[in-house]
This record gives sequence, C-alpha cells and structure tokens, in this order.
Amino acid sequence: MSGLPTLRSVMLMVTAVLAVTAAAGGVVVLMGEDVATTTQQPVRRTPRPQESAAPRLDQIVPTAEPVKDFGKGGAGITATPPRVLAIAASTVPKQTRFRLGELAHVQKVTVVDAGAVKVAGTGLNLLAVDPSDFRSWTPQPVADQPAVWSALAKGELVADAGAMGKFGMILGAVYQVDGGPRLRLAASASLGLQGVDGLVSADLGRSLGFAQGVAVLLHGKEGKISDAGVRKLLGKGAQVVVLDSAARVTAKQQQPAQEQPQQVTVGRPGSYLELYKASATRCPGLSWTVLAAIGQVESGHGQNNGPSSAGALGPMQFMPATWKHYGVDGDGDGKKDIWSPYDAVPGAAGYLCANKAGQGGERLRKAIWFYNHSWDYVNKVMSIAEAYARAYT
Repeated sequence: MSGLPTLRSVMLMVTAVLAVTAAAGGVVVLMGEDVATTTQQPVRRTPRPQESAAPRLDQIVPTAEPVKDFGKGGAGITATPPRVLAIAASTVPKQTRFRLGELAHVQKVTVVDAGAVKVAGTGLNLLAVDPSDFRSWTPQPVADQPAVWSALAKGELVADAGAMGKFGMILGAVYQVDGGPRLRLAASASLGLQGVDGLVSADLGRSLGFAQGVAVLLHGKEGKISDAGVRKLLGKGAQVVVLDSAARVTAKQQQPAQEQPQQVTVGRPGSYLELYKASATRCPGLSWTVLAAIGQVESGHGQNNGPSSAGALGPMQFMPATWKHYGVDGDGDGKKDIWSPYDAVPGAAGYLCANKAGQGGERLRKAIWFYNHSWDYVNKVMSIAEAYARAYT
C-alpha cells in the first residue's frame, strides 16, 4: 500500500484546491481608513521602562485560568476507531454504503466530505465532519475532549498532531482561506487517520467547496476488513488505506518504533514565544518580535500586570476603554479577558494592525506610538524587537 502519498494525490484530484495565505499570518483587522484619527485612548499613557534583557520566550509559560471544558458530551463516548479509510473518485451512493456495511467483519460505516487546501504553499488534506456524529471515529482521548468538538462546531480547525510538527503550524494562529473564511487553529490531536492533516466542520467544508461524500471510514474487527472488497465496491479510481496496527506489523518489524501516545492540545500556545507568533498571524506584515518587545516593556511577559498609575491592566497594559473596542477572545473560551495573555496579546496585534502596523516602516513606528504616546517608547520597542530577531533566528 502506498499510503500517504497516494491518498494525498487522490484527495487533490477529487477536490478543489483552495489557496491559503499565511506568510505573516492571517487577517488585517479593518477598522476604517485611518485609525490615527480615532478618539480611542492609547493603550497606556505613560511608558514603563523595563530592562531589555529577558529569559528565553520559549521557556516562559503564559499564566491564566485553565480553559474550561465546553461543548456537549465528554467522557462516556465510546471510541470505535476506523480500520480502513478510503477515498472514492466521486460521491459514494447510498446503495454502495449499504453494501460496504455488509462486508465481512464491518460493524460501522460513515461517509464524510473531503478536500485540500494550501497553507503557505503546503497542501493540507482535510475531512469535513459533523462534530456530534464523528466523535466516536477518533481515538478515545480525542473523543473525550469537549473543546475539540466545540471548536469544530464554531468553524475552527483541528489539526492532526503530526501535521502540526511537520508543517510548523502554530496553535492559536489564524489562517486566511483565499476567497473564504479565516480559520483559527484551535486544537491539535492524534487523529489516527493516515494522510489526513486535520478536521473542519461539514458546514465549513461545504462553503469551501469540498467534495461531498467521498471519504469512507469503516470500523470492525481489527485486521479483518478486506481492503480489496472495499476497493471493488468503490470502483475505479478509489484509494484505500488500512489503518489498524495489524496491517502495519511488517513495517514495524522492519523498523521498530514505540507507539506514540495520543495527544490532545486545545486552545492555547504553550509558551510566550508561540503565543507571540500565533498572535502576529492576525496582522500580515507584523513581526511577532514587535509584540514580544511590547510584552516585555509593558509587563515583563506577564510578570507585572498592573494596574499601572494610568489605570492600564493586564500583560499588554490596555486601558479599559481601548480594550472595550479592541479586546478579543484569543483562546476560544468565550471571554475577552484583559488579564489573560491569550486574549491580550492577540488583542494587541489587532490594535497595532488597525493602525496599519503591518505596512512596516514609518507606519509601524506610528502604530507603536499610538500604543503608547512616546517616541522614546517606540525606539525602545524597536530596539528590543531587533534583539529578539537576532536571538531567535
């Protein structure tokens, strides 16, 4: 079985390839022609000098209240993992689905939509699923994590854990589908679906033009479902991948490897470095180093969250009136919390972007000035940003 490369080629053949641009990230927050004329207060009125030296950002864990469990279900879902995954050349008819269910050792069958998108020139194969119906088709730790399924229901992306590492994807980043919606990478999980890089909702898949009803998953007795029988029923052009461990025993004998533990990560980047990088994707052209420099000057990356003498709050030192206008729910927990770095840092990215920081040069300097009305502050932020750029390249 050719496995991943073959499955990729077929998914690309049967779906429309949609371009996704994510070079510097995702989306510009459009707040009007020139935000420089706004009557909003600056984020903070007086600069708070900080030492330029700082511990490594990849070693600082943002501190906030834990993400609450949300979404329907939770423990009690019984996982029935797929043993076989097949991609048909066209929509699988209802009668064919019935016949697949009658194959020896097949206990369950489901058919979902599939498509391919591009992220920074890299193709991703996605399944578009109904969150409530598809939970049992994932490994037990994934099925038991309500936040994964809530994220899908909200139109967010859940990436396979392997794809996250392979393609350098960032948890919490926002990616812009060319001609389509913005996608927030809300969770990663070990899906156990060879050749599949992630999941989106069925509604989102339809809006993206995914091929309907072409991906078939079958559950049954491990190692017993006939891939030849599946291929025969699906007809010419169908590709079949056997997923269960029994079918891969030969490969394991040739190259022993420990089974990877199931991983489920939801909502939040694990370090300030990842948080700054993810937040910068909200403003194409804005370097994450500028956000990191502001975070260092304002609070020492969450070490001194205020209130300041001017009344600014949180790790990015927003004035409450400014936060009311620019605050965001960066981690999908349903709150816009000025004290949470997971909301405050992407909020700062949006505020800078509204002031055209993504255009660089003098526009960037002016946007930083709007963040805090001091040219000394601007120079300090730019100097620290340059130091971060040297330290993390």
